[in-house]
Order: sequence, then structure tokens, then C-alpha cells
Amino acid sequence: MHDSAAERRRMVDSQLRHRGIADPRVLAAMEKVPRHRFIPNPEDSAAHGDHPLSIGSGQTISQPYMVALMTECLRLQGDEHVLEIGTGSGYQSAILAELSRRVTSVERIPSLADRAREALRDLGYLNVEVFVGDGSMGWAEDAPYDRIIVTAAAPEIAKPWTDQLGEGGRMVVPLGDRWGQTLTVATKHGTKLEYERICGCVFVPLVGEHGWAEE
Repeated sequence: MHDSAAERRRMVDSQLRHRGIADPRVLAAMEKVPRHRFIPNPEDSAAHGDHPLSIGSGQTISQPYMVALMTECLRLQGDEHVLEIGTGSGYQSAILAELSRRVTSVERIPSLADRAREALRDLGYLNVEVFVGDGSMGWAEDAPYDRIIVTAAAPEIAKPWTDQLGEGGRMVVPLGDRWGQTLTVATKHGTKLEYERICGCVFVPLVGEHGWAEE
């Protein structure tokens, strides 16, 4: 078994601090959560590499820097209820679980949801619930949310997300087309959203009623 703790420290130093990730809580969570436990082959030497990795079903686990950047953009203080759209591997869910009170995560692919639940349970993350459904519709049963994070490329901010975000809440979402997006932060003020563009990015497309049709 490779020394994953040492690899996580190197990942944080070389990929995150070096690129300007500064929130100490985010850095500590990224150093703590065993990323290799969320990929199909935990022994893969590329587990902590500076790139996305396939997790099957046409989906990926995001590049560590992008996970850290999106998390930092949420400005979590520790008492938030977070909605995650696109559970995927469950790695982002674990990072959120370290930094917030509760995480509700929605995944459209049952096999990925099952695998993520197992990994999260095995690592003791009891403040995360993973549901199978159309993430473009959010998850109304547990609304409102203090924060929303979308881990798939969306053509626009879906109305259910806005409706389910609490007043003053922040949403982080890659907005654009299937081939390229802009990571965007939206803050809710009454019935309006205030936007901040962060950087270019490329995510797998959001599939669902408020996304794209499945190919």
C-alpha cells in the first residue's frame, strides 16, 4: 500500500497551496480525506494526480485543485446544510462533510450512488445522505439549503436550485455548454442572484430536466 497520507500532503502543498488555495479548513480537509478510497482501484498510483480520473459510467472524480477551489468558494463555516448535485465518487461529499453540519447529495446513476454511500459509510461520514434522482431538480424534501454545489456542467442555473437556496446562500456551479464552462458563484438576495465568475473549467454535462438529454 502506498503512503497515502504522505501523498495527500504532497498533493496539498504542490497542487493547492501553490495555486492559491488559502482557506486552512479546506486545506486540512483535503489533507485528511483519503482520496484513493473513492476511485475504482485504490492502489492506482494516479489517485492523487493533478487531473480528473474516470470512475466509470462516463463520470469522473474531479481534479483535486477544482475540488478545493469549489469548496473554498462556498465559504463554509461549519454549521451549513449543503446540497450537492452529482455525488459521483463521493469524494467531494466527504470534503463537504468535514466542513459543514450536513450534506444532502443527489446522484442520477444508482451504481455510483451505492459505491459512494459505501465509501462514505466505511470512512464514518454519517452526516451525508446520498439520494438517487435528477439533480437538476435539486432535492426539495430537505430544502432550504445554506449552500449548493453543482459538480456537472449546467447550461443555466436551474430554477429549483434557486428556489431551494436559502436567503444569503451561495451556489457554486460550472455554467456553459458541453465543451467548456465558467465556474460561477451565485449569491441569493431575495428573488435575485448576484454572480461572480471564477475561472474556466470543463465538467461532464448535467443530465436531466434542466440539463441536457442523455446521449
